Amino acid sequence: MVGCAVIQTAVCREATIDDVDFLYELIQSYATTGIMLPRTKEMLREQIDTFVVAEVDGRLVGCGALLRLGPDLVEIRSLGLDPQYKGQGIGNKIVELLERQARAQGIPKLMALTYAVNFFERNGFSIVNKEIFPEKVWRDCIHCKKQHNCDEIAVLKRLD
Repeated sequence: MVGCAVIQTAVCREATIDDVDFLYELIQSYATTGIMLPRTKEMLREQIDTFVVAEVDGRLVGCGALLRLGPDLVEIRSLGLDPQYKGQGIGNKIVELLERQARAQGIPKLMALTYAVNFFERNGFSIVNKEIFPEKVWRDCIHCKKQHNCDEIAVLKRLD
């Protein structure tokens, strides 16, 4: 089969402390372009139980986190993928795992702030006004340099 790319099967799992260096490097690669908020290694170690990772043939290729913002709302954040693995459905698998975790916690609403609106819409999210999430604004947005000129789009998926 000359010229056919073989798409590897990705395995998504909960992150461990051994994954911190990978998480840091991947998130930093997005943060330097202004797509994600940076995270220190210390922050990642403290929040490791909120992260999931994707592996292909034992190589870490993606991540995402689920942050509880309130009794009925969680946020998908720090969702990133090694550029070599984009377009293979791995991001979808990460979001599916995070959604299962939210459902297991009994959380009815899943949100994200994103530039990848089409990706989230394909995963069942709808565009909403970000001002409906004061929990997010007061938790993370106050630390963002784009706070007063935010160009991210808010998306929401109801799980109930």
